[in-house]
Amino acid sequence: MTKKNTLETSQTDWARIDAMTDEDIDYSDIPPITEEMFAHAVRMKNGKPIPTALQENVPIDRDIIEFFKSQGFSYPLKINQLLRAYMEAQQAK
Repeated sequence: MTKKNTLETSQTDWARIDAMTDEDIDYSDIPPITEEMFAHAVRMKNGKPIPTALQENVPIDRDIIEFFKSQGFSYPLKINQLLRAYMEAQQAK
């Protein structure tokens, strides 16, 4: 796109779009989503599949949790990253 194209006024009738209700939208050209589609779906991030995580109850000392919470990031994600790094280092031996 050139700079000229980005400055052009939209030709979309936004007032008509804003006034539409869900019932006014024509979905006839979209196939229905089935349970089978969801069963075969793969979550992706940056073009790569996201591994499925298990929700487990793991006893972790309170001071460890408080330390990770105080770091200002998503502490479960950081703990998972550290455990993965440890696992991969052990597998490399």
